Amino acid sequence: MPWIVFVFLMGHMAINQLSRQFANTPSVVDITGAQMVMVMKLSAFAWNVFDGTLPEDHLSDHQKDRRIIRHPELLDYAGYVLFFPSLFGGPAFDYNEYRGWIDCSMFDVPGTVDPVKKPPTRKKRKIPRSGTPATWKMTCGLLWILTFLNLSKWYSPDVLFTDRYMTYGFLRRTFILHMVGFTARTKYYGVWFLAEGACILAGLGYNGIDPVTGRISWNRLQNINPWGVESAQNSRAYLENWNMNTNKWLRYYIYLRVTPRNKKPGFRASMATFVTSAFWHGFYPGYYLAFVLASLVQTAAKHYRRNIRPFFLDPLTQKPLPNKKYYDFASWLATQTTFSFVAAPFIILGFKDSLEVWSPFFASPAKVYLRKMFENRSHEAGGRLSRTNSTDSINGIRQEPVLGVSADPGKDINEAIREIQVEVGKARKDPGKKGSQKEL
Repeated sequence: MPWIVFVFLMGHMAINQLSRQFANTPSVVDITGAQMVMVMKLSAFAWNVFDGTLPEDHLSDHQKDRRIIRHPELLDYAGYVLFFPSLFGGPAFDYNEYRGWIDCSMFDVPGTVDPVKKPPTRKKRKIPRSGTPATWKMTCGLLWILTFLNLSKWYSPDVLFTDRYMTYGFLRRTFILHMVGFTARTKYYGVWFLAEGACILAGLGYNGIDPVTGRISWNRLQNINPWGVESAQNSRAYLENWNMNTNKWLRYYIYLRVTPRNKKPGFRASMATFVTSAFWHGFYPGYYLAFVLASLVQTAAKHYRRNIRPFFLDPLTQKPLPNKKYYDFASWLATQTTFSFVAAPFIILGFKDSLEVWSPFFASPAKVYLRKMFENRSHEAGGRLSRTNSTDSINGIRQEPVLGVSADPGKDINEAIREIQVEVGKARKDPGKKGSQKEL
């Protein structure tokens, strides 16, 4: 049943996204953004109801916490689906979180917390005062939107298609491309900060209290971490801090759901997550250019970190050497400039226009420099430093895709080939079944 719900939701949204794309009328109100949030909430709801029918030993801790044993009444369900502060731009959340907010069980203070440190409430309300954190989020959101309005005068996507842009040097073109991406991100920073602030003001952003300090966390529905994105030194950190609730949805309701119980996620889980994330965003060619290239960047970044980072760590203690600050700066610069390049089609959307924006890089001095580096490397010989664990693979455990971007597409392809070979081998051993050797 959950998969039927999921296919219906994605199919209905796909029709609306294609209609909007082919109509191409910016003056018409676009509902697909709100529908994307609705797909996350409703598909998660279907899985939570399904989990309520399973025995506890078949469920993870996350599933136990989110499962729905008793179906909600129509009014409760409508209130969850149409929760106004997050209706148009997110963030999405699960029904049990909404239910805990409605009956105020979310705000129950553990007995381990000193009564003196319990959060202050207004009169008989159980919801702690949230005016200050909500105002802070609103202020930050308005500042981000003001930043977008001012920067878009100079760094709108249109600047990338001017004749003057091609007359600039390579470094200046790179800077402009980065600023166009940064300007586009500030719009999302502003919208998501305002939506999160509204949820905090309502109380739904409450995420517990520190028993030692008595400090309240209001980050339950945090959807963006601008500092985490702008200061990221690797691709995984960059993606993990962007659209964080979508990452959670893809992980808990796609990546882990297509994986059989008691088995590790493999190629099928990665591919299902990639396809879902791509279709969920829409059908503009720019999305797929960005996703495919981001997967390759993930792989390159992982090998870069494994093979270059050891030069800046003590070989015995693995502690940073004094010169690691140069590695950190280079990693930050490489991550930011690379993702400015990767994300450009995500902003431009069109296939031809995306390739036109990408073309200056390949015509730049970087091409000659990279070719020289490759030739020098091909003539090198000698030992190789031991690898260190990257953020894409910890203790040999496969990491789930972030925003649908595979951490290792090469490994996924190899696993797919092995699975096909196994199926072909089974068919050859049993020619009586459909798909025998003769039929193959």
